[in-house]
Amino acid sequence: MWTLMDSPVGELRIVEHDGAITAIEFSPFRDHDGRPRGARQDDHPVLVEAVAQLRAYFERELKEFDLPLAPVGSAFQKSVWDQLLMIGYGDTASYGEIARRLGKSNAASRAVGLANGSNPIPIVIPCHRVIGADGTLTGYAGGIERKQTLLELEQDALF
Repeated sequence: MWTLMDSPVGELRIVEHDGAITAIEFSPFRDHDGRPRGARQDDHPVLVEAVAQLRAYFERELKEFDLPLAPVGSAFQKSVWDQLLMIGYGDTASYGEIARRLGKSNAASRAVGLANGSNPIPIVIPCHRVIGADGTLTGYAGGIERKQTLLELEQDALF
């Protein structure tokens, strides 16, 4: 099941399967990428809650999501995504820091970046909070402009 919502970073499609969020997609949507989505169901309880929490986040009223998540990926990708969940609201971490938290050398930064870019549940699993070692905004699957908007939203809420 899935639903749509408007947001400051464009229209979002939120996808649920078996009672958990499996994807948040930025428009333009890719309908033929092989991901199962099912039918649109705007009143599904998990989707209604996800929309409510995302709205609260965008209104700077929510700093931590409490949603059932079921991202699909490899064991390494899931370990990276688990680390992303530990980056607090308004904070950032570098790809190298994430690699070190996983017990890897700085050489694993590229693999961390690839896993970060494959995150199927952006915003809730905050891949936008990962930046380059020199503090620059590096690649983001949703585009650098969206990454900057999300980081600014969180920074503005802290002050």
